[in-house]
Amino acid sequence: MLMVKSDTFQKEVMESNVPVLVDFFATWCGPCQMMGPVLEQLQAEYGDKAKIVKVDIDQAMDLAQKYRVMSVPNMIFFKDGQVADSIIGAVPASVLKEKMDKLV
Repeated sequence: MLMVKSDTFQKEVMESNVPVLVDFFATWCGPCQMMGPVLEQLQAEYGDKAKIVKVDIDQAMDLAQKYRVMSVPNMIFFKDGQVADSIIGAVPASVLKEKMDKLV
């Protein structure tokens, strides 16, 4: 899964021509680690129709501040460079799929 930092966020997320789920996470966060396999599975299911990227909040504090990430995991859905939806906390794949399906 693609790791995005401050210098690649614009290109990979804001300028993407498909919806993007951005997983703001931390390496020390247990629930974040639980979400890893769920997000991998979703990326495989959606293929080219959507993109899932990860942002380590400890390495991209500016992005975490910009999008007001106060707790992790925090998944923000982008479409056409705009925030379309968000989910805070570990959730089942079905919840993420429901939100993704509205965007693809």
